Amino acid sequence: RGVQLLLLDDVQFLAGQHRTQEELLRAWDALSSRGGQVVLSSDRPPQEIDGIDERLLSRFSGGLIVDIGAPDYETRVAIVRRKADERKLALGPEVAEALARVAFGNVRELQGALNRLAALQELEGRTVSASEVTALLGGGAAARPDEFGDFVAEIAGTVAAVTSSPSDRQLAEAIARWKREGFRARRLEAALAQAPAVAEVEALVRRFEAEVERLREIAGEISALEPGAPELEKLEILRDPDRLFEAEELLGVVRDRNRPLPAPPPGPTLDQLRLAPDLFALRAARAVAEAPGQRYNPLFVWGPRGAGKTSLLAAIGTHIQAIDAELPVAFLETRGFAAELIQALERNRLESWRDRYRRARVFLLDDVQALAGTERVQAELFHLFDVLLRAGAQLAFTADRPPAELTGIDERLRTRMESGLAVPLVPAGAAPPPAPRRARPAAAAAEPAEAGAGSGAPDRIFLDREKVIWDWPYAGEWLVEELD
Repeated sequence: RGVQLLLLDDVQFLAGQHRTQEELLRAWDALSSRGGQVVLSSDRPPQEIDGIDERLLSRFSGGLIVDIGAPDYETRVAIVRRKADERKLALGPEVAEALARVAFGNVRELQGALNRLAALQELEGRTVSASEVTALLGGGAAARPDEFGDFVAEIAGTVAAVTSSPSDRQLAEAIARWKREGFRARRLEAALAQAPAVAEVEALVRRFEAEVERLREIAGEISALEPGAPELEKLEILRDPDRLFEAEELLGVVRDRNRPLPAPPPGPTLDQLRLAPDLFALRAARAVAEAPGQRYNPLFVWGPRGAGKTSLLAAIGTHIQAIDAELPVAFLETRGFAAELIQALERNRLESWRDRYRRARVFLLDDVQALAGTERVQAELFHLFDVLLRAGAQLAFTADRPPAELTGIDERLRTRMESGLAVPLVPAGAAPPPAPRRARPAAAAAEPAEAGAGSGAPDRIFLDREKVIWDWPYAGEWLVEELD
């Protein structure tokens, strides 16, 4: 009942099989209700089949009834010539006509006679003449063979077809071998129909074997790179030498997806950096490196050129790798990140590029101010940011200015960068960079400041609980709000 096409041969044998007819009736109705197709064959028209339920007979008669009788003389000549052409079998003059004049009961008998003629020509190495056809077939119309005789005749035909020449035999053996091993052999089958020369066949088979071997290598490399890769399930490509180019593309996608992440450049460790040990940026970097993804995520370090931001970012990655060498760490400079994206777009490998960086559990991006004016790079970084954050990955960025002053960057991306902890980093001996102050309401600005507000008294800073550090450096420059 679940099929879409039902082909039923010799339905005259359903006569008297009442239970079988009931089941067929139900299956027929179920199939017809879905718009399925039924094709039946019989040795007589429906009305002449006895012992069939009237409901079935009405269905048998409700479609198209076609009578296939024994072929006439002209049709038999055409059949003989067509079958001979298909096998590349050379027939002598008037041989096809002599075969057709024999009153065969069906096409199978005619084909069996042609098979015997082909076998004789192959074994004796000569062309059978028209005058020999009658003697070859036993002096007249061939007796109707039984099922076993038909089977033997078909085998004889197959042997004759594949042994007509050494090139045909070589192609037939190659087709059988590769099909047995699960590979498509359409190219070889097409060549078999064209009867190429021996030298052409040898070159064709060698090339086919080399491409099959390459398909095996591709499947093996994909499995080694990623044992559970979904590409391994695409057997229609990995088992078809005619689609070798597509198989190479699959391998390229898996290679891109599994390329090692760019590692932090060599440089000083967190302990070797020439920064004041009590500098807040260094202390925040240590906290991130000791527990990635758990504190200050993302970390945003900003400062002028030469302040040591890149070294600090690289040292975070190096420290994390020293603790856990298996943790995927990606360190990128923003321009390189953009260049990789453009290359992925050019090669139509965007999804594998995305998958590669989604593997990261520590993502470090240097000089994000270079994102200004880009669109696609910012969009990809925005989505990558969310994916990594949901996966518990640690993100850290550097720039030459605080997030609030980044221009040409999408507001959604900018606010995400400053949603963790943004800290300044200044070269040793340099004045601390000024931080923007929150504007006071006009009414409050008009009132005289009370003692302690801008008069040298300690500033009072109100931050979120996670970010409160009481010995914050340069507290006067981090004034958030003056209290009346």
